[in-house]
Amino acid sequence: MRPGIHPAYGPVAFRDRATGRVTLTRSTLAGRDHDKTVDVDGVAYPVVDVDISSDSHPFWTGTARTLDSEGRVERFQRRYGGR
Repeated sequence: MRPGIHPAYGPVAFRDRATGRVTLTRSTLAGRDHDKTVDVDGVAYPVVDVDISSDSHPFWTGTARTLDSEGRVERFQRRYGGR
């Protein structure tokens, strides 16, 4: 890799706004100026607040609902199949 052209890559905490769960990972967002930090095991990390994560997404939490009970193919056949 060429020096001086890549963004800083380091530890960042992502916090889910709905549940408050904090996930510690590495990201290029570490190089940006962050006003907020969060303490994880006594170490302060820059925090990025996200609206939806796997902790609050309906698909991953099992609260997803099926809005269409009739299948797309059956609906198409009913509308256009008899022509």
